[in-house]
Amino acid sequence: MKLLVSFLGRIDHKEAWILQTRLLGLRLMDQVPDILLLLEHPPTVTMGRRNNPQNLIVPVQKLRQMGVDVYRTDRGGDVTYHGPGQVVGYPVFHLGSHGMRVHDYVYNLEETGIRCLHDEYQIKAVRDETHRGVWVGLKKIMAIGCAVKHRITMHGFAFNVSTELNHYSWINPCGITDRGVTSLCEHTGQKHDMWKTAEHLMKYFSRQFQVTPELISSRKLETLALEGQHENAQA
Repeated sequence: MKLLVSFLGRIDHKEAWILQTRLLGLRLMDQVPDILLLLEHPPTVTMGRRNNPQNLIVPVQKLRQMGVDVYRTDRGGDVTYHGPGQVVGYPVFHLGSHGMRVHDYVYNLEETGIRCLHDEYQIKAVRDETHRGVWVGLKKIMAIGCAVKHRITMHGFAFNVSTELNHYSWINPCGITDRGVTSLCEHTGQKHDMWKTAEHLMKYFSRQFQVTPELISSRKLETLALEGQHENAQA
């Protein structure tokens, strides 16, 4: 099966959510194949459906005064951070067409990160059935938070490459207080290009989900989403 992949650069979380929503509608009507959006957000705190207000250490008003975007979102999980130096992957992926359950999907997202770290960077990473995501020791390097509507996914994963880890002090990431977070650069002590890592993640995602990636420009993708929305409105 084909997978359209678009590298969107740095965009606002709300803008990415609107794009995902439009693409989900097109995917539901089988007007587009599965899609993987790879991007970066400005400093952003998002609160999932299971958000506990106590896990937001710095108040919302203070964060916004600091120039940090804050959003409530429809993904699963608690509070998390997105920011520069982090590869964010948003698959708009039809679980039904792959005969896949949500548990299988999350497992495969984790496996994407684990294999990428092992094969490209010689880093041993693991999953934890209690705390989802990808871990290097007791530090999370890739977070996972998904929403599934009509068996089609939104949101996805966030892989720390050169992320400002001190920004995680604003929250209890995913509600976890007894573990830490890390990044590829922190763990290796070397600089790594974020978009090169994004290309690696695309490769391992494609292998894990047994799809064939096809690059599509951000402009063409946005045009596709807008045209599809207009056609559906007229139908």
